[in-house]
Amino acid sequence: MKRSLHNNIRNIYLLGFFNSFMVINPVFVPLLQGHDLSMNQVLQTQALFALTIALFEVPSGYIADIWGRRRAILLGSICFAIGFLYLLGADSFVDFLVFEVVIGLGVSLISGADLALLYDTEVYLQEQGTAGSGAPGKSLSRLISIEAAASGIAGIVASVLLLWSLDAVVIAQTIIGVIPLLLALALVEVPRPVIEINHRGNARSIMELLLFGKPVVLWTAFAIATFGLLAVYVFWIYQKYWEFQGVPIEWYGYIWAAFALTVSVSANFAGALEQRLGTLRVLCLIGILPVLGLLGMALGAGWIGVMFGFALQISRGLGMSLFYEALNRRVPGNFRATVNSLVSLAVRAVFIGTGPLLGYTLDRFGVTSTLLIMLAIFAPAIAVVLIPLIARIRREEASENPQVAPAG
Repeated sequence: MKRSLHNNIRNIYLLGFFNSFMVINPVFVPLLQGHDLSMNQVLQTQALFALTIALFEVPSGYIADIWGRRRAILLGSICFAIGFLYLLGADSFVDFLVFEVVIGLGVSLISGADLALLYDTEVYLQEQGTAGSGAPGKSLSRLISIEAAASGIAGIVASVLLLWSLDAVVIAQTIIGVIPLLLALALVEVPRPVIEINHRGNARSIMELLLFGKPVVLWTAFAIATFGLLAVYVFWIYQKYWEFQGVPIEWYGYIWAAFALTVSVSANFAGALEQRLGTLRVLCLIGILPVLGLLGMALGAGWIGVMFGFALQISRGLGMSLFYEALNRRVPGNFRATVNSLVSLAVRAVFIGTGPLLGYTLDRFGVTSTLLIMLAIFAPAIAVVLIPLIARIRREEASENPQVAPAG
């Protein structure tokens, strides 16, 4: 059993790698525009993707907690395989809507369950006296780093495939999309107490945990949702922004790779940076970088503007690593997948209504105005989230170590 659980860690890392090895992402906007979709329609497909996840995110996380993380991941991997096979023949707006629904269902099933299974595996191995690949928090950072690195490598592969055609990118994505299913079959469920199937009682326990448990949990969830929503927005702005700055499409994959590898490196070193600078200083850095990035992209010309995108990616890598580690460390294992899914749901739920609006703003007002509008919205939103989070972290540290007075 222990050997199988050790293999769990490796297989989850590989699963995260191939789920993030999306060679279509760096060229997804040009791909859909090549099928005569406007930016508004492109963002409508993503709104439906978000709606699908919003409908199934929490139920799928709850299923993972009740019936097993492995089963949820396996079902999600099956959806991925079906979705990418369908993409081969997709040609119309409706076809891409269907594709997003199937992939969205797969994401909702895997999201939260993979993090929970990895964390549970590490905790169980430590309790049994058999060290896994490190501390559970470090494993989460490593998974985030691996997923970002996979996205970066996929960007390079996409640029190479573009030497042939966009169709070559789609074919490669279909082949890659089947690999997670093979890895999911090799996963093993971690032994843990069976949760009582009392749905009302379980829902009450989860809400009490978030709303009335440790205050840091709730504000960390708010932080993940806020920075996650910003990441989704810039994800869909980048390619239009590069087009606006006159960057050739052949360079999209390389820029994408550099951005993704920046997330990977910053996530991997987030823990070391936190130990060196302290949690509060790193949180301030995570908040300042996106503001500088949006402002620089809006005002910068050509490659200078493109370079400011790295500030957003550094913040994303640091934030994902520290926020998710802080959340999972404070959440009981029984409901870990559900809570992770609830946080993802918050991002998707907001994007459902605002995604098409983002596309309309890009079509109507242009890239620069859209970036300035986002700056005006997210600069105060980041402050509203981080200031209370920092205050509650100080209180938590003071309560755990009464000899050390909280910083003023």
